[in-house]
Amino acid sequence: MDSSKISPNKPINKIVERDIAKEMQESYLAYAMSVIISRALPDVRDGLKPVHRRILYVMHEMGLTHSAKFKKCATIVGDALGKYHPHGDIAIYDTLARMAQNFSFRYPLIEGQGNFGSIDGDSPAAYRYTEARMARISDELLADIEKEVVDFKDNYDGTRKEPIVLPATVPQLLLNGTLGIAVGMATNIPPHNLCEVIDATIHILEHPKATIEDLLQFVKGPDFPTGGLIFNEKDIYSAYATGRGGIVTRGEAEIVESAQDRYQIIISSIPYQVNKSEMVSAMAALVTDKKIEGIRDIRDESDKDGLRVAIDLKRDANPQKILNNLYKHTDLERAYHFNTLALVENGTQPKTLSLKDILEQFIIFRKQVIERRTKFDLKIAQARVHILEGLKKALDHIDKIIKTIKSSPDKEAAHVHLVRLFKFSDKQTEAILEMKLQTLAGLERQKINDELKEKMNL
Repeated sequence: MDSSKISPNKPINKIVERDIAKEMQESYLAYAMSVIISRALPDVRDGLKPVHRRILYVMHEMGLTHSAKFKKCATIVGDALGKYHPHGDIAIYDTLARMAQNFSFRYPLIEGQGNFGSIDGDSPAAYRYTEARMARISDELLADIEKEVVDFKDNYDGTRKEPIVLPATVPQLLLNGTLGIAVGMATNIPPHNLCEVIDATIHILEHPKATIEDLLQFVKGPDFPTGGLIFNEKDIYSAYATGRGGIVTRGEAEIVESAQDRYQIIISSIPYQVNKSEMVSAMAALVTDKKIEGIRDIRDESDKDGLRVAIDLKRDANPQKILNNLYKHTDLERAYHFNTLALVENGTQPKTLSLKDILEQFIIFRKQVIERRTKFDLKIAQARVHILEGLKKALDHIDKIIKTIKSSPDKEAAHVHLVRLFKFSDKQTEAILEMKLQTLAGLERQKINDELKEKMNL
C-alpha cells in the first residue's frame, strides 16, 4: 500500500488472527509467573516478598532506623506507593501493620506506636493515626546495602532504583516464616527461634555434610509468637526433611482447683494464627448447643501482661474430659501444615526446600554478599590511597606546587600545569587544589603519612 495515499486522520485496522488456546496458555502463564515471582512467594535469600522489601527499603531511605523518631505511617505508605509499589495503599498498610504485630511475627520487623490490631482480629487504626520505625533486627536485613552488595533494578516507572533482594545477615525466612498463595501453588513456613536457627547455620558451616537429624538437635521445631505446644517428633522430622507435612499444635491449658471443690481450665496460650475472640465464641456456642456439658462460665481475662482465658466448671464436671472436647471441637488444637516453598536461583524459580536447603541457600547468598562488600571496601581503600599518595607527593614538593598554582591564571590552568609538571592524576590534582593550608602543619602532614600507612596495611 502506498503510504502517501493513507489519510493521517483515518485509523488503520489490522487484525491478527491467533489461536485462542495458545493465547490463553501464554497469557495465563505470564500472569502466573508474575504473581509467583513478583507478589506471592518469598525469596529464600532475605525471606521477604516484594511488598515487605519495598516497605523496609523506603523506611531505610527515610532514615527510620530503630533509634530514629517515629513517623506517621501515612508518610511511609505514601512513599512506598509512589516510589516502588503501586498496588494500593490498603495492601501496603496491612503489610506494614502485620510486620509490627508481635502475635503475627516472631521477631517484628517494625516498631509501631498506636493501635496496630490485636489477636482478637481487631483491625489497626487508620494510617493517619499510627506511627512506625524499623525494629532493631531490620537493621540486620539492610546492613551494608550502600556498599553494592546486592543488585538493584528500575522501579515500576524507571525513575528510581530498588534492591532486588536485601543483604540479610540472618535467615529471615525461618525467623518469621511466611504465608502466601500464588497461582497453582502456596507457601506456609512457620517462624523459628533466632538462637536455634543461628546455631544450625553455624553447624552447617562447620559440617557441610550435616543431616536433618543433626540440624534438629539445634532447631527443635517452630517457635510460634503466640506460644503453644507441638506434638509428634516424627511429623516434625518429616516436615523439615521434605518441606511438606502437618504437625499438631495445641494451646497451653491447665486444670486448677478453685474454691468449694470446683475446677477451672486456664488457657495461657493458643495456636498460631488463631483468633482468640472467635475461639472463645466457638466455645460458648458449644456450651449453648449442649455439645459440651459441665461448663459454668467462660471469661476472657487477657490483659497487657498476657493471654488468659478462664473456664469455670460445674461441681460434678470431669475437667479432663471437657478439656479433651475443647481440643477436639475448637481451635485450641489445630494442625499446622508446612509447605516451605520459596524462590531460588536469584529469585526466579519456586522450589520446595528442606530445612538444610534453606540454610545452605542462605549461606551461599551471605558468601556472595561478603565477597561483594570486601571488593567495595577494597575499591574505596584503593581510591583513598591514590589520593593520599598524591597529597604526600604534593607536600614533599609544596614550594613548587604553590609556585605553580600562583603563576596560573585560573583553577583550570593550575589543574593542567600540575598534571603536566608532576604527573598527578585528575583526582589527585583536584584533591591538591582543594587542600587547606592547615594541612601544611607538621601534625597534619603526619596524619596523612599515618593514614597512608594504615591503608597500605589493610
